[in-house]
Amino acid sequence: MVAPVGSYTAIVGSQQRHLPLIPIAEGLAIALLITVDHGVAFAATAGSELGELLRSYRPEIVASVATMGIPIAIEVTRTLDLDDYLILQKTPKIHLADAIDEPVKSITTGATQRLLFDRARLDVVVNKRVALVDDVVSTGASIKAALSLLRRVGADPVAVGALVTEASEWRDTLGDDAELVHALGAIPLFRRGPDGTYHEEWSADDAASEALPAP
Repeated sequence: MVAPVGSYTAIVGSQQRHLPLIPIAEGLAIALLITVDHGVAFAATAGSELGELLRSYRPEIVASVATMGIPIAIEVTRTLDLDDYLILQKTPKIHLADAIDEPVKSITTGATQRLLFDRARLDVVVNKRVALVDDVVSTGASIKAALSLLRRVGADPVAVGALVTEASEWRDTLGDDAELVHALGAIPLFRRGPDGTYHEEWSADDAASEALPAP
């Protein structure tokens, strides 16, 4: 992993986590939340709290994107007293040779990938109320692709749940679907200032204001 350039304390529901700041481009860094690095208790608590946040939307099945969303999907499913969940894959597998797919580009991978929906799972989502969950909603690209794919196969996404949202670009990416998003917390992006230190950036307006010359 790239060496951290600092840390950020994030609030995730009732929990607090110290996240490393990882550069992803010249002068830009993210607070990196890797769910599987924070233990079983963290995922169980966060998933339970997120499930309660989504309960009023009466989802009939929970869906997520591999791989970081899997622990969250399991705990949300358990909290909602459901017994099935759906995972959209990003890696081709033998049983996905005839998969329904959707292109997606993630902020943490950079390269364009494809979300894969197993046709054998159509019966669990067609005409069903679906809660789509993930660990972080950052640019919104993965969520947008997942929502598009779910709708293409006949599902009814009624809510999007996340441990945290990151900055605000996801709102523009998702458009009207931004109203579906519910999260346990929010984190900014981080932009390096003239003094070499990284500063919180919650929106594009923050970056624009930093770029203005001092009066």
